[in-house]
Amino acid sequence: MSGPSGPVPSPGPQPPAVPPSVPPGGWPAAAPSPQPAPTDAPPPARRRRPAVAVLAVLLVLTLVGAGVLGTYLWRTSDSWRDAAADWEALAREHGAQVAQTQADLEATSSELEATRGQLATAQTRITELADEKAQLGDTTAAQQQLADYQTRVSRAAGDVATALTNCIDGQKRLIEYLGDTSRYDADDLARFRADVERVCGAATDANAALQRELAR
Repeated sequence: MSGPSGPVPSPGPQPPAVPPSVPPGGWPAAAPSPQPAPTDAPPPARRRRPAVAVLAVLLVLTLVGAGVLGTYLWRTSDSWRDAAADWEALAREHGAQVAQTQADLEATSSELEATRGQLATAQTRITELADEKAQLGDTTAAQQQLADYQTRVSRAAGDVATALTNCIDGQKRLIEYLGDTSRYDADDLARFRADVERVCGAATDANAALQRELAR
């Protein structure tokens, strides 16, 4: 090949290409390509089963609890109704007892007044008989009989008056107790009522004895 001023020298042989040297630690690994972020996918249907089971258990427990509570309330309501019925029956019984005792008290008071009147009449009659026998000159034996009769009548009348007074006092107290039964034991009230009936029965017997004496 020739140039403008003569032949151009050839460049001569080229040195061979040397590959780049490998670093001692080796070539660095290539960075992984970024992966796309996972999208929020709905959980599989099988994962909902535990929640459904829990809800079912809670529902069953709620129903069971409601049933137990309903049964308790029903039994409690029955108990209250029974207690109310018992109290109502007891109140009616005590009311009837009060009414009967008040009637007995009125009858006993009338009987006591009648007995006092009979005693006054008997004493007046005894005094009149004593005067008549004295005016007729009766013997001492007749006078003694009249005195004995007066003694028997007075004693019988005194027994009647005492028994009737005790009966009236007991009836008044019984009416007071029956008016507030919550303060007293039922057995104690029953015993006291029996005592009052016994005392009033004794008064009736004493009055019967007085009537027999007055009838002689």
